[in-house]
Amino acid sequence: MILVTGAAGFIGSNLAAALNERGERRLVLCDRLRNGGKWRNVRNRRFDDFVFPEDLPRWLEGARGKLRAVVHMGAISSTTVSDGDAVMRENFQFSLMLLDWCAAAGVPFLYASSAATYGDGAAGFADVFTLEALDALTPLNLYGFSKHAFDCLVCRRRTAGEKLPPQYAGLKFFNVFGPNELHKGAMQSVLTKVWPDIAAGRPVRLFRSHDARYPDGGQMRDFVYVRDVERVVLWLLDNPQVSGLFNVGTGVARSFKDFIGAGFAAAGRPENIVYVDMPEEIRGKYQYFTQADLAGLRAAGYPHPFAPLEDAVADYVRRHLVMDCPYR
Repeated sequence: MILVTGAAGFIGSNLAAALNERGERRLVLCDRLRNGGKWRNVRNRRFDDFVFPEDLPRWLEGARGKLRAVVHMGAISSTTVSDGDAVMRENFQFSLMLLDWCAAAGVPFLYASSAATYGDGAAGFADVFTLEALDALTPLNLYGFSKHAFDCLVCRRRTAGEKLPPQYAGLKFFNVFGPNELHKGAMQSVLTKVWPDIAAGRPVRLFRSHDARYPDGGQMRDFVYVRDVERVVLWLLDNPQVSGLFNVGTGVARSFKDFIGAGFAAAGRPENIVYVDMPEEIRGKYQYFTQADLAGLRAAGYPHPFAPLEDAVADYVRRHLVMDCPYR
C-alpha cells in the first residue's frame, strides 16, 4: 500500500487520482474532511483505508511490512496563519514522526516542502541540500519557517550520517495550480479565485505593485500545473535510488498579468484587469519574484518537460473550470 497524507487536499488528492489512474488501488488516505466540500476531492478515488491524522501513529504500529511508500502532503499550508504552536505540531512534529517511522521501517518517504522557504529570494532559488545553503535562507512567514525547519533537520541527519529512510525526498513546490483547489478559500491560486469573474465577464482585480522594480501585475511567480507536480512524484516513486531536496516548478517566472491573461484567453474573453492596493499587513512579507532552479532535479535524472503556462492554463480551464463539476 501507499500512504498519502493530506489526501483530500489540493496536491494530495491529485496525487491519489494519479496513482489510481496508473493502476494503484491499494492506497491509504490520511486527512480530515471537516464540514465543507473537501470530500468531493476524493469521492472518485479507490482506497483501502481512511485514517484521521490524530489516529495515524496508532495505525502505523500495525503497518510494518504493509507500506511501499509514504507520500506526505499534509500540512497547514496557509501563509497567513498566526498560530505558531498549531503550525509546528502539524508541519514539523507530525512530519518528524513520519520520518522516524519510515527510517525504522525502511519505507521511502516523500514530503512537501515549499518555495516559501526561500523568503524574499535574496539568497536565490537553488535547492542546494547543504547546511550552509539552508542557513542562508530566511522565510518570510510562519508556514515557510515550519517547512524550512524540517528541511534543515533532514539535512542535519544526512550530514551526520544518521539513519534516514531508504529514500527521502523533499519537494519545494512553487506556485501550484489546478483542479481540487475549491476548498482552500483565500489560499486558492489566483486563477481559481478569480475564475467566476472571468466566466461572468467581470473585471478581475489584481494587486498593484509596491516595488518600483515591478509594474502593476508584473509581480513574478513560477506557476506550475499540478499535473506536472504529479509526474515528479510518480517519477520519484519509480526511482527509489533518488534522494534529496528538489525544487518543483517550471523554471520560468511569469507575471500575474500573464497568468490571468491566459485564463481570459482560454475562456475566449478579452482581458479585463483592474489593480487594487495590496493590504498593508502583507506588503512586508510579499515575494515579488520566484523562479525554480531545476538543476538539482535534472541532475537527479528527471527527464520530463514542464507544461508552458498558456498550455497548462488552457487545460485547467477547458477540462475543469468550465465544467459543472470541476473536480478531478
